Amino acid sequence: MTLYANDQYFEAKLQLRPNNKEVLDFVYAQIENRNDCLIAKEEKLKTGIDLYLTSQKFTQILGRRLKKKFGGIMILSRSLYGVNRMTSKKVYRVTVLFRLEKKDI
Repeated sequence: MTLYANDQYFEAKLQLRPNNKEVLDFVYAQIENRNDCLIAKEEKLKTGIDLYLTSQKFTQILGRRLKKKFGGIMILSRSLYGVNRMTSKKVYRVTVLFRLEKKDI
């Protein structure tokens, strides 16, 4: 099964700070078990890693699971992406930041 999708389409961004192999392996395992969520793009930064995912709802669930398993801090934010032409509803993209605390590293 593939974990990657088209890099142009994503609904949410999962930011992992700092880059931790155990946390990243946990995230990959969770995504692999799902049929409705794929990784659109992966960005490695100096401070951590950003994963662009195709499911907004699962990204929020994943953030809560990370907080429960590893401790740390989870911050959820959203930004207006545009307006749906058919329904005139506002379309948002979600960003979930998961930061391990210094003592957890």
